[in-house]
This record gives sequence, C-alpha cells and structure tokens, in this order.
Amino acid sequence: MSVQVRQMVKSFGTFRAIDDLSVTFQSGKISVLLGASGCGKTTTLRCIAGLENPNGGEIRIEDEPVFSSARGIDLPPEKRRLGMVFQSYAVWPHLTVKGNVGMPLRAQKVPKEQIERRVQETLAVVGLSEQADKSAMKLSGGQQQRVSIARCLVGNPRLILMDEPLSNLDARLRVEMRNEIRQLQQRIGATILFVTHDQEEAMSLADEIFLFNKGKVEQQGSPEDLYFRPAVRYVAEFLGKANLFPVTLRGEAGQTAIYAAGSDHLITKGDIVRPRGDEALCMIRPESWQIGLAEGDRVGLPATVLEAVFVGDRRELHVDTPIGRQIVVTPGHQRFSAGARISLTIASQQIHLLPDRL
Repeated sequence: MSVQVRQMVKSFGTFRAIDDLSVTFQSGKISVLLGASGCGKTTTLRCIAGLENPNGGEIRIEDEPVFSSARGIDLPPEKRRLGMVFQSYAVWPHLTVKGNVGMPLRAQKVPKEQIERRVQETLAVVGLSEQADKSAMKLSGGQQQRVSIARCLVGNPRLILMDEPLSNLDARLRVEMRNEIRQLQQRIGATILFVTHDQEEAMSLADEIFLFNKGKVEQQGSPEDLYFRPAVRYVAEFLGKANLFPVTLRGEAGQTAIYAAGSDHLITKGDIVRPRGDEALCMIRPESWQIGLAEGDRVGLPATVLEAVFVGDRRELHVDTPIGRQIVVTPGHQRFSAGARISLTIASQQIHLLPDRL
C-alpha cells in the first residue's frame, strides 16, 4: 500500500515539526525515515498513524484519504488499517505469547476459532510457533520484539509502521532483528515505514531512505544514491564520513580536471558530472582514497599520517595533505604509524561534486 503525504504541516506551539512536507512512500517497499532527534521523522509517522493531528495538508493510504484539512477528513487509527511497532516491546506480562499476539483480534471480537488459526499462522511467520504457550516475559529481548511484530501482523494490516523498534536491543541482536525484518517483508510483501536515527540500520534495511532535516526531506533515494551521490552538503556529512574541500574545475583535452581551489594541485581528471560553474565542493569518502608509498612528492597527493585508529575490520588514518586534513580508511590488517609518509590517489568516478561552498 502506497502512502502519499501532501503539503503536511504539524506544529507544537511555535515549533514547526513538519514544514509543508510532500512525499510518497512506495507500495511493497521498506521506506526508512532517517534523521537526527527533532527532525520530524517520528512526528510524520505518528501523523500517518493517526496518533497526531496535522495542522494542514493531506494523507492518503492507497489513494484513500485518511486525513485532509481541506475536506475535514480525519480517520481514527483503528480505521486506517495499519499496524504499528513501537520502541517498547509492550508485551502483557500476565499473558502467554499466543495470548499477546491474539489480543487485537479479541478486542475486535473475532470468533475464537479464527483467532486460534490466525495466531498460529502469524507465529509461524515470525518463527515463534514453539514459544506459543510460554510466558512472554520469559523470552529474550529479540523474541519479545518478534511478539510485538506478530501482534502487529495478526490483523493483516495494509501498512506497517515501525518507530525505532530495535533501539532497546544490544548490537548483535539489532543486526539479527533487522535481517529478520528484511526477510519478513520479502515474504509477506508488506509496505513498511521504519523510523530510525541509526545510519547503519537505515542503510542495511531500506529500499529507499528519506533523510529528514528541520521538518523537511533533504533527499530521498536508495542508500547508494544518498551515500555516494548526496544532493547537498548536509546529506554528505550526515551519512558516514566525508572529506569535503573546495575545488576548481577546468576543461583539459576533453575531460574535466579537478584542482584544489586556489592552487595548481591536480586531484584527478576524467569524465566527471559537474555542477554549473567552475567551482564546487568536492566529496571523497574515506574508503575511496587509494594509498601508495610516497616517492618524493611526485606520486599522487603527498600525505603524512597524523594518527592511525584501529577499529577492527578497518583502520582510520587522519592525514595531513596540501589540501588540508583528510580521513582515509584502509583494511584493519594494514599498519601505519604516526609520521609515515604516503601518497593518495583517487579515480575520477570515486569523486562527487556538490554545488555547495565551504
């Protein structure tokens, strides 16, 4: 089920949490609403769920209006045919696993035999069939979150909303659960809107990321698009680490040559997508630099290692270069000591140019 939000506004007093937001979340996909605290992502989710009332605009679920300020439409949450999974597991401690999962159906006065069948089917989907008769409080954190997901699924919602559902789990369980959510979505073909502030979680789960900032979406697209082809500086800096420095662009022999601004130091040249004008902000991801041994100052960009930080699978080098301090990522097994002299090279396709200025 697709979700269309048009010109939505939501204010809390003088604070505008959502500022004229217009986005479409695609049917059958995992759309991740990503951003820092207070950016508007959770408020957007709660407005779609009917837990918050926008001050203006329209929300449609599969082209059916569930909220419209102009037409006076505001369906209550229970009539929007959606399910929601919160940060808290919210399991009832006095009930078994199947008792927890069946609670929404009992509230709807669904016949007992139908409840039994649908609960069993849903527990099978989330891999909890063998835990059905156990107390929900005796399950692990990951299993309790699966109970809350099953409780959401048992009513066959056309849309699933998840508000930071993994934030209470430890690091290992978070990885396991996001893999399970991805596999679950692929099995049932659900439309999922997933709110998180965790970049790695967003990148690994999303079909499409919506990066929020100050009540607006700065950029939407695939994880690869936002990481390698950010539209603005905010996106480049929010997702991962980025080396940013001003450059001058020159046409040379049918190619675009990129020089450090205010110098004749050539960074690279090639068939490069360039913004208008002869100046731009160059973005290079730390892992895109290629490291070689320094041979005088003639090979690549000369650099001196200031600090080498070992983080397991990779080593982060902070280096000093003629274009300023850069961050370089190399495999963890490669050793570098402070003071080592290296050279850095970059392929033209590993560079992204932004119209921004420093």
